[in-house]
Amino acid sequence: MFSTMDIIIRLSLSCLLGGLIGIERESLNRPAGFRTHILVCIGSTLIMLVNLYLFYSFNAYTTMDPARLGAQVISGIGFLGAGTIIREGSSVKGLTTAAGLWAVAGIGIAIGSGFYIGAIATTIIVLITLIIFSKFERNFLPRFDHTTLIQLISIDKPGQIGKIGTTLGDLNVTIKNISMSPVDDVFISIQLQLSIPKKVQKTSIIENLLGLDGVTNVEISKGMLHI
Repeated sequence: MFSTMDIIIRLSLSCLLGGLIGIERESLNRPAGFRTHILVCIGSTLIMLVNLYLFYSFNAYTTMDPARLGAQVISGIGFLGAGTIIREGSSVKGLTTAAGLWAVAGIGIAIGSGFYIGAIATTIIVLITLIIFSKFERNFLPRFDHTTLIQLISIDKPGQIGKIGTTLGDLNVTIKNISMSPVDDVFISIQLQLSIPKKVQKTSIIENLLGLDGVTNVEISKGMLHI
């Protein structure tokens, strides 16, 4: 059976390790941040402690699986992870946060069962994956730069969207999503979500769009759409 100090150590360690991963997610303003990761890790640890407590208390009376409640945590964490996944047009973000919550639940179970080395090592690897590997992914793996949002004002006339698409296509820029709203009886506001090759300068995109007949204004900003 566990001592009071052992229980406090396990719950405190789960708070620390879950919080370390939560800080990284919070710094990027993700749906599940610092407190959410701590609660998931502590909750998983407590459930595993309860599972082991029941096993040691009643193993003389019944054949109880000591991993049964822990397995339910792993399958049940999916509802929380699903809440962090958001679809925007053709893009999906939040998958990394959802996977992080699942990993944090596993860390909590490991701590609750007393597998400290596994929990600490997993936390370190998760942090390396989220912090260091994300930089590697952005700088070396993608063919395209991060998603960029462009808003332009154009005359509302037939074929104008096609001209804009052709201009961007000539620059090898991919349109991920598009939305439009009227400004007045003559002009419309067009918002484009683009994937831009690293070799293409954003200033070149602006110049080419402003060169189109009927386009009066172009504004560009970095899209915050990492997963």
